[in-house]
Amino acid sequence: MRTGSIIALITLLLALIGYTSWHLWRLAPLGWKWATAGAFLLWAATFFVGFALTERMPIPMATAAYEVGNTWLIAFLYLTLLFLVADIACLCRILPASYLNSSPLGLLSSAGLVAIILAAGGIHYHHKYREHATIATPKPLEKPLTIVMASDLHLGYHNRKAELARWIDLINAENPDLVLIAGDIIDLNLRPVLAGGYAEEFRRLRAPVYTILGNHEYYGDPVQARQFFQEAGITLLKDSAVQCHGLEIIGRDDRTNPHRLTIEQLKDEFSILNSQFSILLDHQPYHLEEAEAAGIDFQFSGHTHRGQVWPLSWITDALYEKSWGHHQRGRTRYYISSGLGIWGPKIRIGTRSEYLVLHLTPLAP
Repeated sequence: MRTGSIIALITLLLALIGYTSWHLWRLAPLGWKWATAGAFLLWAATFFVGFALTERMPIPMATAAYEVGNTWLIAFLYLTLLFLVADIACLCRILPASYLNSSPLGLLSSAGLVAIILAAGGIHYHHKYREHATIATPKPLEKPLTIVMASDLHLGYHNRKAELARWIDLINAENPDLVLIAGDIIDLNLRPVLAGGYAEEFRRLRAPVYTILGNHEYYGDPVQARQFFQEAGITLLKDSAVQCHGLEIIGRDDRTNPHRLTIEQLKDEFSILNSQFSILLDHQPYHLEEAEAAGIDFQFSGHTHRGQVWPLSWITDALYEKSWGHHQRGRTRYYISSGLGIWGPKIRIGTRSEYLVLHLTPLAP
């Protein structure tokens, strides 16, 4: 991102924080105005300070700062939207202006509504959805296969070892022949993952596991991530391919690397033929037409989270050809996952945390 764009984004963010703080100050009754606005700004500071100093804190303190600070993001989003709607309603004389000025009822109803949204989103996040698909292929298979696919685990200060253990149990319950993870296993930094011994949970998986790098592995340390994957028994495919159970599994490096190979180059380098069923792992679902042109049978991607919370899902829907769900171009089928884990606050509103179970069967003669 260019420096000018970063400055513009920071300016907009500060303006919106000021707008929301001013509304909270107005809403609060006399004697509580500065305390109300100050509490909101202190909560905001927890996010910014925590983001900057997380790696210098003891892990328990960093975990608390991550949880509290990132939850502010969602509260801020919905408070800002709420005040924008209220201002428009006042201009249209639908809502009395007095409701936004020294109004205990206005303050309590605003805070209460946002608290309910946060609580409901937290409950919804912890429910993991099992999506499934069945593909009958004319291409030869060793046997019918069950493949569990997931993306965007974002393990670290918020998705911790106990949560990972629950996800491993869900995957093992499917009795998969193969497990594929489409990047962003690590959130930002491996410190809590290494200190917590997360690798031993991955070693409980009862099937071969393959993954690729996502943008968050690049934000951290991709070399250290590779070492962790080795310890966890996960095979990293970085612009490489492997045959497993008669399938061609192609792992493309993340687009964060500007020198990654094209899909056609991958096919040529690894002599991938269209005679075998091919699965492409590509973390970010840009240029879906490339997989179609290369004759890939199935592409699995993640990255988008579908915005995590509404109305950000509208933005991801506009940015990508397909930001979530099943898709097809020609003979190539796709699934774009909204992710098993999540970045930032553990809250889902209008989106879901999920994994895909793909049943691959030979086409009946």
